[in-house]
Amino acid sequence: MAQSQLSFRRPGSGPPGPGEKPPVLTVSQLVKGANRLLELRFPRLCVEGEVSNLRIVASGHAYFTLKDDFANLPITMWRSNVERLKFQMHDGQMLRVHGSLGIFVKSGRFQMYAERTEPAGLGARMQELEALKKTLAAEGLFEQDRKRPLPRWPRRIGVVTSAHGAAIHDILKVARRRCPSRILLASAVVQGPDAPRTIVRGMKRLCEYDDVDVIIIGRGGGSVEDLWAFNDERLARAIAACPVPVVSAVGHEVDISVSDMVADVRAATPSHAAELVVPDRASFQQRLETMQRRMARAVERAALDVRSRLDGDRGRLVAHGQRMVTPARARMRALERRLANVHPRAKVAADAQRLASLRSRLERAGTGLSKGARARFEAARSGLHASGAGLAGGERSRLEAARSRLERGGRAIGERGRLRLAKSAASLHALSPLSVLARGYAVVVTADGAALTCAADTSVGDTVDVRLSDGSLRANVVAVKPGDGT
Repeated sequence: MAQSQLSFRRPGSGPPGPGEKPPVLTVSQLVKGANRLLELRFPRLCVEGEVSNLRIVASGHAYFTLKDDFANLPITMWRSNVERLKFQMHDGQMLRVHGSLGIFVKSGRFQMYAERTEPAGLGARMQELEALKKTLAAEGLFEQDRKRPLPRWPRRIGVVTSAHGAAIHDILKVARRRCPSRILLASAVVQGPDAPRTIVRGMKRLCEYDDVDVIIIGRGGGSVEDLWAFNDERLARAIAACPVPVVSAVGHEVDISVSDMVADVRAATPSHAAELVVPDRASFQQRLETMQRRMARAVERAALDVRSRLDGDRGRLVAHGQRMVTPARARMRALERRLANVHPRAKVAADAQRLASLRSRLERAGTGLSKGARARFEAARSGLHASGAGLAGGERSRLEAARSRLERGGRAIGERGRLRLAKSAASLHALSPLSVLARGYAVVVTADGAALTCAADTSVGDTVDVRLSDGSLRANVVAVKPGDGT
């Protein structure tokens, strides 16, 4: 700046002549005059530099130095202006400071009074990025509830990346290792101003295929400027509107872009994205074998439990059946005994015993009757002969007549006895067991000679004698069948 511009002489007065002394000024006059000249010469200006020695005092004012490789510029920013900032300043940050120059009179310190600041270079873009993130977050595009799970066995995997980059080679390498899959590549530019448009176009082309179940977008690592295309708003909204899940694999693990935040799944690298999308055949086979073993053990335990319950139910059923059958069995045995008592064989046996008894009595009675009648007849005849010898003729006639009657009476008595005996013999023969046997019946006796009248009185393996009309048979019991009650 020319010396005349810093002159404090009165207007219209020329410069001091040779040998003329300059005016004597006070310090405050000099500092205030210089301050006025700065305000007039630089009323508004914008300076770009790096922030250093940043201090924000208790009053809220900010003091820092803006520097480049060759100079330093003190900056003062009042509290009201600091509160209007949309970002936080920090040392090392590149800023563009808008304000005016001046001199603080009390200290005589030359400085710039900042009215507003903004990030310079990448810093401005970062500020725009933060604003975009707030907008998308307010619309819910970052919400976890809207993110979709990845398919376990995708039919076809779509990939949007450079056809010549390392990302597609990493994805194919991982896919071949885990499980060979169908991969459809939509080549796109992944760096530069044209990258967002080509990536969005590639996603739309992949969505035209019905069998594409998931899409991977991304690229390998690089600087922040190289990855900036994945912070584009158009790409973020295309990812949110994609009908299938999207995996974002941009740069390295430390690089987080807007695409990572909107995508359904974020992968640290393209290789990691392939591991998330491509199923691991070996792992699934191992899990399947484990599940098969667990299922076999579960089925075995279930079978054992069912068998145990069946055994318990069978035991309870047998006990209940026995409780039900025992009274019925007792009643059946009582009925069998009653049936045995009224069975024709029992009646035949009883009648045979009565017949034998009657026959014995009849034989004894017939024998006694014949002998008594014969004795009485012989006694009467002897008496008649003895008394008839001494009788007269008339009496002899009476005697002969009486003898004739006596003989007729004796014959009549003998005839009646024979008739009674024949009748009794006929009855006895009709009731005789021998006649019953002659009609085809048989008498079964046990080994000790007792008559067997009930099938329940013998068991399989016993030896019995079967008496027929003309002999007997010895037999072994091979089966016992209860009667039908008839």
